[in-house]
Amino acid sequence: MNSSLMDNIPRIPLAEWTDRSIDYLQAEWGESTQAFANGMEELIKGLQGFLISLPPELLIIVFILLAWWLVSKKVALFTLLGLMFIYNIGLWKVSMETLALVIGAVALCILIGIPLGILAAKNKSAHRIIAPILDFMQTLPAFVYLLPAIPFFGLGVVPAVLTTIVFAMPPVIRLTDLGLKQVPEELEELGKSFGSTFWQMLLKIELPLARANILAGINQCIMLSLSMVVVAAMIGAKGLGGVVWTAIQQLKMGMGFEAGVAIVILAIILDRITQNLGVKQGGRRR
Repeated sequence: MNSSLMDNIPRIPLAEWTDRSIDYLQAEWGESTQAFANGMEELIKGLQGFLISLPPELLIIVFILLAWWLVSKKVALFTLLGLMFIYNIGLWKVSMETLALVIGAVALCILIGIPLGILAAKNKSAHRIIAPILDFMQTLPAFVYLLPAIPFFGLGVVPAVLTTIVFAMPPVIRLTDLGLKQVPEELEELGKSFGSTFWQMLLKIELPLARANILAGINQCIMLSLSMVVVAAMIGAKGLGGVVWTAIQQLKMGMGFEAGVAIVILAIILDRITQNLGVKQGGRRR
């Protein structure tokens, strides 16, 4: 009589179902995913090698010019001091490794996210399917993504990039969807009255008007990608996150703090530059 009604309900074997599903998918698609992982690893490591091979002075000058042109002299000065600081404390190589991971993840988020955002904006059924999936992606703890990634892709940069994509892609999809839905109906009707096709409307009217929202989504995607560098280091992605993870394991607070400051500097520089990509020259932020 002491047992409640809830105790008599059979336990749902969600964990067992999940394990069986992963085992089945690994058996059926393991070779294909490994081939995909090998190809992506070559691309990411190639990008890392390219950034590391460039003279630090050249990259610093490029970032300074971008910050000066797109933002302001103050941000350009911060970029100079920040990147020189990273070079001075000996974290330039690992910073470039992290930057390559972010670039790879964000590029894939854009290639996948913007088309999905367009689909969600143009098709109500697609929106009803995509919206709850995005909610799931944004609320599920990032560490949980690592569990299925490791059996399929092993350790290293590939599962780190894919985990980052799952975590950082939702803003790109949501803000692309929002930007397209905020296009004034009058402009859409005007385009249709001139006989514009679907693609002409999309490429010449809707996407240009939604540009600010899309770039805001990309900006958020970059920030979320940088926030994943320490988690990614747990599965062998190295970079600045690897330095932080090593410092945690060895209780070296100074080393961890240095790497943390370097991550913050990269985040601020990328944030200020990407924030102003959609701002016209006549209205640059100061």
